[in-house]
Amino acid sequence: MSLFNVYPLFNITPVKAKDVYVYDENSIKYLDLYGGHAVISIGHSHPKYVKNISEQVAKMGFYSNSIQNPLQVELADKLEELSGCKNYELFLCNSGAEANENALKLASFHTNKKKVIAFKNSFHGRTSAAVAATDNPKIIAPINAQQEVEILELGNLTGLEKALAKNDVCAVIIEFIQGVGGLDESTAKFYETANKLCKKYNTCFIADEVQSGFGRTGNFFAFQKFNVTPDIISIAKGMGNGFPVGGILIHPSIKASFGLLGTTFGGNHLACVATLTVLDVIKEEKLMENAKEVSAYFIEKSKEIPQLKKLKGRGLMLGLEFDFPIAELRKNLIYNHKIFTGSAKNPNLIRVLPSLTVQKKHVDVFFTALKSELKQ
Repeated sequence: MSLFNVYPLFNITPVKAKDVYVYDENSIKYLDLYGGHAVISIGHSHPKYVKNISEQVAKMGFYSNSIQNPLQVELADKLEELSGCKNYELFLCNSGAEANENALKLASFHTNKKKVIAFKNSFHGRTSAAVAATDNPKIIAPINAQQEVEILELGNLTGLEKALAKNDVCAVIIEFIQGVGGLDESTAKFYETANKLCKKYNTCFIADEVQSGFGRTGNFFAFQKFNVTPDIISIAKGMGNGFPVGGILIHPSIKASFGLLGTTFGGNHLACVATLTVLDVIKEEKLMENAKEVSAYFIEKSKEIPQLKKLKGRGLMLGLEFDFPIAELRKNLIYNHKIFTGSAKNPNLIRVLPSLTVQKKHVDVFFTALKSELKQ
């Protein structure tokens, strides 16, 4: 049986990984500044992570949500402590798309409305409602297009209030820093006014923190730079450091009832241990502080690149934008310099999403390679 061919693949086969490096079958070492789409948060094969997951799977890897699982309670408490999101409630699932799907579904249940507002260059996942709220017609099938979604320009407060005033919008979903779209970010005025408008018109304000959460921006969540109170916060990617896990944080104004949401694998014992370990390591190793420090150094080093049009993003969620397509440059960084980076919907932008354990010396390696390629 062949694989369903939906991924263009680089001719590299990693077989092991450690911290910010991956190694292929020929023992060639690559500097990983992409973390598999911002998934690797505390470094590949972190010893505490390996130990905790190994011990848990030896005891019990899975049982359904029909029984007590104290690990879920411990996770909710630890997440509240480290994130600062007091009094929210936690629902666990398996991925970012599923997190956003549940967020939108819950918003519709809560408001008894069905329309969604999202923004240009958004990416919220590939499931039914999440993909309909994603600004990419190529990945929206006819069955998904039945969802009622309006895509506005990021920052368009006039259009937002006009749409909300019709009183048929269940949710406004926003990435506070756009990931796949290309690291664009709007203003404090936009986010804070959007938050107020949602409260005014009984619409759920959803913060999509799937890529930007768990310390990546230097804050636990990207929205925490602003004076906003999301009704629902979606999380995934970095929370499991590679283990499939996602979830939503739900404001106490939204009430639960039996059967409202559900999942088979979400919140399983291994997923909880993976996330608990990530939270412990972020705190113990001061990785949010490291993200800020290394980010400041990266920003300073970027000033040495005259071809750079703009540096976007915050913390260790960064984008280098040029005046030319970067596909060839990215390939050269991989094959000539053994450095992984990412692309975006913006063809001129390189995404940099390393583990939060990355150090200044790794940034130096990247910029030396970048300068070398730009001189060619």
